[in-house]
Formats: sequence, structure tokens, C-alpha cells
Amino acid sequence: MYDVIKKPLVTEKSSFLSGERKYVFIVRPDATKPEVKKAIKSIYKVDPVDVNIVNRPSKRKRVGSVRGRQPGYKKAIVTLKEGQKIDIA
Repeated sequence: MYDVIKKPLVTEKSSFLSGERKYVFIVRPDATKPEVKKAIKSIYKVDPVDVNIVNRPSKRKRVGSVRGRQPGYKKAIVTLKEGQKIDIA
């Protein structure tokens, strides 16, 4: 289960979502909704109600004359049961 969830994604937007019982995690590129739900349940001991998955494609970036790519990733937005929360501090 620990290889499905890579790390929690801590941004300003994900901080606001935590007030609505929604938490954002970066997951493996081939992870499915049931796998993410099962992993969150076993790792954090909470009951996920819903899982939404978003694929973020890679982007081209340029710094001066150097061109490169910013890697893409897959993120999961997990909604928890009423009254439960995850401490990601």
C-alpha cells in the first residue's frame, strides 16, 4: 500500500480543500481509485468516501537559453467521512 501513495501535495489550494475534508496526494501513474482508497484507509486509518483522480501532463519550461520539461504526475483528491481528518504537518 505504501507504494501507491507517493506523498501528500501541500499547496495553498490543497490547504483550503482540507477545510472541506478533502486531501490531495501524488500517486503512482498507474494507480486506480480503488487502490488509492484502500491505501489511504490502511495508512492513515480513516474512511475515504470519494476519490477523484487528475492527470497533470508535463510542461515545457525555459530558463534563459536552457530548455527542459517539468515532469507530469497523477494526483488523487480524497474526500473523508464527516468528522475525520488527516494531519499532514
